[in-house]
Amino acid sequence: MNNRAVIAMSGGVDSSVAALIMKERGFDCIGVTMKLFSNDDIQISNDRTCCSLDDVEDARSVARSLGMPHYVFNFSDKFRECVIDRFIYAYENGMTPNPCIDCNRFLKFDKLFLRARELGCDRVVTGHYAKTEFDEASGRYLLKKGADETKDQSYVLYSMTQEQLAAAVFPLGGMTKTEIRAIAEKHGFINAKKHDSQDICFVPDGKYADFIEGYTHKKYPEGDFVDTQGHVLGRHRGIIRYTIGQRKGLGLSMPHPVYVSKVDPASNTVTLSKNSELFSSVLEAKDINLIPVSEMREPKRLKAKVRYRHPEAWAWVTQTGPDTIRVEFETPQRAVTSGQAVVLYDGDVVFGGGTII
Repeated sequence: MNNRAVIAMSGGVDSSVAALIMKERGFDCIGVTMKLFSNDDIQISNDRTCCSLDDVEDARSVARSLGMPHYVFNFSDKFRECVIDRFIYAYENGMTPNPCIDCNRFLKFDKLFLRARELGCDRVVTGHYAKTEFDEASGRYLLKKGADETKDQSYVLYSMTQEQLAAAVFPLGGMTKTEIRAIAEKHGFINAKKHDSQDICFVPDGKYADFIEGYTHKKYPEGDFVDTQGHVLGRHRGIIRYTIGQRKGLGLSMPHPVYVSKVDPASNTVTLSKNSELFSSVLEAKDINLIPVSEMREPKRLKAKVRYRHPEAWAWVTQTGPDTIRVEFETPQRAVTSGQAVVLYDGDVVFGGGTII
């Protein structure tokens, strides 16, 4: 490998410090900001998105201070196809997506990798809180958790291939957010105190159903809320507004708390149940990616997460087909949701994952 690296620079403090570290390691770096959408694309009239001009200028300012060239690449077509369209399809079909996983899979570690190759760069660097490591015994690259447990992002990176892991560099994997901000302040970075983005980048106000209706120009029809016996409880405002485990925003007055337990696009119904009925012990997942091994030849006891902020839980995992796994939890898990990712851990090593079906 050569010492040329593309640094994915969002304009935030993490990617800026990642760029600094790579420069200090002696790499010949090129800063790149991915233009994923315009505000007109997503019906937003202000700059509260990750693709704002302010973010581009912040990235350019840091790159300039480090003596790096900086480019903006327009990947909006790929983002629309692989992130926004998949996001909408999931909600229209009763699932709950994780667009950050799709963005990493199809944009940062696919489209950007290809562009890096065109620029003669063998490495792609991001500000993710995760680690990579080469395992001599297996001859495979591993993905591991970041040292800062509150910021660990290994969950959204589970789909990385061996080729991608070999070329990816995560300089912040062994650091904490406090350390990173201190480094940025010491070097006078303009974004040293910039707030982290918390929402889906193309839905900055968190109103994802409003975004879908505005983007598609569709009005999703009302339908029935039903209980688990099929009795009608009231009317819902369109299935895209509901996800498994949801309690707030139902607009119903009930004698006891109720939660969304099923979204059925075929009948346009949303099933409500008691909290106790949300727990399940088994899930199946497709579109799997395994990292330390190419396949699972026998069941393995691992820890699994069924969403980004969900605690890990012990489970027995069996590969049931070339692209499917079955996960059997030792303790029932709440609100397992189709469309979300189940990610498997063997200690601090990401064993793999897939999309819950």
